[in-house]
Amino acid sequence: MLNPPESYGADASGLICAYQFCPDSPARQVSGPQALHCLQHDESNGFVWLHLNLSHVATEKWLREHLQLPVEFYEALHEGSRSTRIEHADQHLIAIINDVVHDFSYEASDISTLWVCASEKLIVTVRRTFLKSVDRLRQAVNQGAQLQSTAELLSHLLHDQADVLTGIVRQLNRQVDDTEDALLAGRLNHKRARLGQKRRVLVRLQRLLAPEPAALFRLLQKPPRWMSDDARQELRQATEEFAEVLRDMHSLQERIKLLQEELATVVNEQNNRSLFVLTIVTVLALPINLTAGLMGMNVGGIPFAQNEYGFWIVVLMLAIATGIAAWLAFRRRDPDA
Repeated sequence: MLNPPESYGADASGLICAYQFCPDSPARQVSGPQALHCLQHDESNGFVWLHLNLSHVATEKWLREHLQLPVEFYEALHEGSRSTRIEHADQHLIAIINDVVHDFSYEASDISTLWVCASEKLIVTVRRTFLKSVDRLRQAVNQGAQLQSTAELLSHLLHDQADVLTGIVRQLNRQVDDTEDALLAGRLNHKRARLGQKRRVLVRLQRLLAPEPAALFRLLQKPPRWMSDDARQELRQATEEFAEVLRDMHSLQERIKLLQEELATVVNEQNNRSLFVLTIVTVLALPINLTAGLMGMNVGGIPFAQNEYGFWIVVLMLAIATGIAAWLAFRRRDPDA
């Protein structure tokens, strides 16, 4: 179970968790000093994973004092642009991965960044807020997942991220299905603003995540020396899976766009019908209002004033005039006219 936010990652160094991975055995959770001792004295083919909270004031200082990470990693922590990418730096892999927060509610702002620095013996992940993909990775490690290299752990993280995004796309698909069913059934109680919100979320996710497959493909062309062929294949599969999720997101975005256009068309048709009814009522009432105004003037010479059947003559004339006006109005409504 996750600790509350105020205590989650409350280590004095900002360390959330640390794991030591040994070949063909489950990971062992260790403390910060134990992890540093493993890095300095472990001669096996294992590696260490450190996961830290960048919101903690001591995190970056602890990293600089105890780990020899490339300067490009620290620059990435402070730069404004956080588009997804993976690059080389002195036999290290530096990855900036955008992910959804743990309690994601489809708000366009509920996306945060995970910074990763990986070498042969060490992988460091740093974040500011709860992230779903990292939490899924921690659960897998706690349940005994055996990861043989830092590249395999990175691949597992990318697979988890793709799974989270797949779940988001599936849930959005169900909501769009409900809106589409309501549209076909003639129930327009779904606000178009909700569709617009979903579309904005998809656009933001695509904008932040779309560079990732291209960056990974470039990495696979020139991987670090310590990356094995199996690890390269795992990363390739993760890249293909992620690219498929992005294609699904693009298809859903286009579907929402078409649905918005259909809803706008239906609303316009309803407005046109309402305007037509209002026009008909106005046209039919025009002869009556005009005659009443003329007959109501207190001047001499009003027709039929002395006629015994004057009232019925006026009524007959109004009926004829109203009928002609109605025929003309409906005749213009006829598209074949």
